[in-house]
Amino acid sequence: MRRCPDCDHWEPAGAPGCLRCAGLVDEIVEEGWRAFLEREFGTTGPTDERLIAKMIIDELDKHPWRVVDAAYDRLTCPECGDRLSRGPAGCAACDLANGFRYSAIEIDRPAVPPGNEHALRVNVAVTRRPSGISESEVLLRRLSLPILLEGRLPTGAQAQATKALANRGATEAELTAFIYREWTDR
Repeated sequence: MRRCPDCDHWEPAGAPGCLRCAGLVDEIVEEGWRAFLEREFGTTGPTDERLIAKMIIDELDKHPWRVVDAAYDRLTCPECGDRLSRGPAGCAACDLANGFRYSAIEIDRPAVPPGNEHALRVNVAVTRRPSGISESEVLLRRLSLPILLEGRLPTGAQAQATKALANRGATEAELTAFIYREWTDR
């Protein structure tokens, strides 16, 4: 894990407030998109990405979540004008797309515990679209990202203890220290 030179969080835990960390979270999705284009079309260069994105959205359950999330990024919401699924909570089209994104396939990366990819997916989704999510939930999700990216996964007891600490009003610094102490062997 590395510290972000802009916000001093473990990368990318400063998202969505830190632009650098937010870009790193987006890159988690974008690397999946580039790999998909290379695998399916033999290129990561110029293609009609909007047309490909529309095809992906028509068959969400046949594609990995990173590809689906990237496809939504390439489409514009007809209601709010933001990237589809990333608009404010209450935008019906974005709310619907945000829910449908979970139809996509999750494949755990090699050498990570089962469930890591699901946790990563949910935390990325919340960090990229925090609208309508409680401040404490967004905080927990973004603080967890560096550890999940490292291939770790908290136990149920660790996750519950972290949530209880947040519910008791722990500060961001206290939560960060607890997560990195309890979820890692550091």
